[in-house]
Amino acid sequence: MTPRVGVDVAAIPRIVEAQKRFGDRFLQKFLTAREIDYCGGSAERWAGRWAAKEAIGKAMPTGVPRPRMRDVEILPSEDGRPHVRVAPATALAGRDIDVSIAHDGHFAVAVAVIPEGLSPERLKRSHGTEAPLAWADGPALTGEGQGGGSELPDGFKLPARPRDGHKGTFGTVVVLAGSQGYTGAAYLTSMGAARSGAGIVRLMVAQSIYPILAEKCSEVIVGPVPEISPGVVGHAALSAVQRGFSGAASGIVGPGIGRDTSTRRLIENLIARVTVPLVLDADALNLLSEHRSILPKLSPDIVLTPHPAEFGRLANLETSAVQKDRRGIASRFAKTWNKVVVLKGAGTVIAAPDGRITLNPIATPALASGGTGDVLAGLIGGLMAQKLPPFEAAVTGVHIHSLAGTDLEASIGQAGVLASDLLPQIPRVMERLRQALAPGSA
Repeated sequence: MTPRVGVDVAAIPRIVEAQKRFGDRFLQKFLTAREIDYCGGSAERWAGRWAAKEAIGKAMPTGVPRPRMRDVEILPSEDGRPHVRVAPATALAGRDIDVSIAHDGHFAVAVAVIPEGLSPERLKRSHGTEAPLAWADGPALTGEGQGGGSELPDGFKLPARPRDGHKGTFGTVVVLAGSQGYTGAAYLTSMGAARSGAGIVRLMVAQSIYPILAEKCSEVIVGPVPEISPGVVGHAALSAVQRGFSGAASGIVGPGIGRDTSTRRLIENLIARVTVPLVLDADALNLLSEHRSILPKLSPDIVLTPHPAEFGRLANLETSAVQKDRRGIASRFAKTWNKVVVLKGAGTVIAAPDGRITLNPIATPALASGGTGDVLAGLIGGLMAQKLPPFEAAVTGVHIHSLAGTDLEASIGQAGVLASDLLPQIPRVMERLRQALAPGSA
């Protein structure tokens, strides 16, 4: 009979976060005492065994009871290869199981092969029972609705990429960003959107900095808008900017746009009139903090992406107060403002007004450099253009962004990673996750 094959991918940082949060109680849910002793505190070995045991379960057909994780033990044989031992009372007792475990950056990947065919009927005859054995209970490490995509945060979802799609299929993103001295913010935001897989990205910038961006952004459609002073877009440009959002699927407003009073009036009027989902970042948030009472009145299809200081200004709180209760405060103001809130920093919090909340456990100092937040704003906006709802786009964008950062930490180091280094890494991470979530790999 045809061998049964199962594949699983485990994100090592998520295993680490669960162990920090729940301690040995978490490990004891899926590892035997001998496995815990063998792993010796190695997160890679923990994640490898989690992935391998999930892969074994996935190799079993529907109707065949799966063993609990602790009923499967994986230790090295004399030649170093993983040897699988299964408890006698389980459906797999007496069967050979081959497992291969590998590590790629911050992921553990496992493939399990059960050479001898399984069927519910054969197992019923050999074991005399059809009672299922559930997987061990424990902290959830799976994303919702992703069939077989383990170790993903709740709300994570990759947009569809149909083979017959074209640039119109994947949406148009419009970006309003940049000012004199901050052309990099406009470049990084628009390219972050492009690297997300959006079909078209249009960038609107002040007329005097247009030549810089037009030359630098060869894959982005750059358009100049009237300015009130060199590099500053003000309220006088409202009609032109509003027309620029025509036909867009999403928009991003704010990175590096400056804090002129006239710019504040432009943004307040613009976001009240634009009907597409928006990401508001950086200076857009700083300007709105001067008139914070309008936030709840704006469309709920807006994602706010503040760092702690920007959040403090928006919420009229000290930054230290924000940092003391990041999860609680993000959730509270997401409801108050009726917006999805992305509170950036180590342990980014994504909160929705309906009470959903996701904590991204991945943190790396490699992302602690100017411009990485601009890339994230572009990434989230690009995912919304591809028809992801605001909360799902925010969760997915943050997760991809953090994985790209940890990949760069591994290849470049904790210091010296540039925001532009994230741009080519984003599609690589997305493809890796897409392959892991493909039906044939689950």
